[in-house]
Amino acid sequence: MYTDIVDLREFYESGLGQTAQRMIRRRIRNIWPDVRNQIVLGIGYTTPYLRPFIGEADRVAAVMPASQGVSFWPAEGPGMVALGDEADLPFGDNTIDRVLLVHGLEGTEQLRPMMREIWRVLAGGGRVLAVVPNRRGLWARADWTPFGHGFPYSSSQLKQVLRDTMFVPERTRHALFMPPLRSRVLQKSAPAWEEVGGRWFKAFAGVTMIEASKQIFAGVSRRAAHQPVKRRLIVPLPGGAAPAARITVLRSTITGNDPVDSGQPYPRT
Repeated sequence: MYTDIVDLREFYESGLGQTAQRMIRRRIRNIWPDVRNQIVLGIGYTTPYLRPFIGEADRVAAVMPASQGVSFWPAEGPGMVALGDEADLPFGDNTIDRVLLVHGLEGTEQLRPMMREIWRVLAGGGRVLAVVPNRRGLWARADWTPFGHGFPYSSSQLKQVLRDTMFVPERTRHALFMPPLRSRVLQKSAPAWEEVGGRWFKAFAGVTMIEASKQIFAGVSRRAAHQPVKRRLIVPLPGGAAPAARITVLRSTITGNDPVDSGQPYPRT
């Protein structure tokens, strides 16, 4: 079940939520430092992390799941958020360059359909960045935060989910090493926690972040694979006075049939 939109908004308006937003957003920008001329889509509750892309990306949009609820964003301009079904995204095939997934995987009841939809809308060479609560981290146990709800993932579990839905994991990052406490002292020291934790305690991060690329397979249609191979034969007419007549016959090595059986006429003599 998704966390309600009211609870999400209240958390990110609090001091602890603002700190978490800054730490995670810093990692996101490290992974995606340049999104110029690209279309960026957020799924879940991503508006706290999409703002740096406004004015840089060609277009920014967000989809919030219907069971979560929606809030208007951004406050100072035209709305960029839509309420929809995560398993039926309102975008055409191969139209999105980057998909940011926050507060989405851990709460959805349609995991595979949602990932298949993300695969569908991503353009060739597109990337998805999944941010999920780390199973071994303290934030996954803090039910007074959105990261303490839903199904947390380890790095290996998240990679397996991505592989099973035709994505190739490319990079793994971690964030939120400070304890999920409302202490102002801890919140002020959050950058130091991130520096130390990022070097020595990655297994205990609050969130795991994996960027993956769209996997594309080359294939041959069943009809084309089973269609008999044809060749053209040039049959000259007697005397050579008239242009050559061309007929098409099936190769005997494939069909083993006489041209009469294949419905093709013999050349006249």
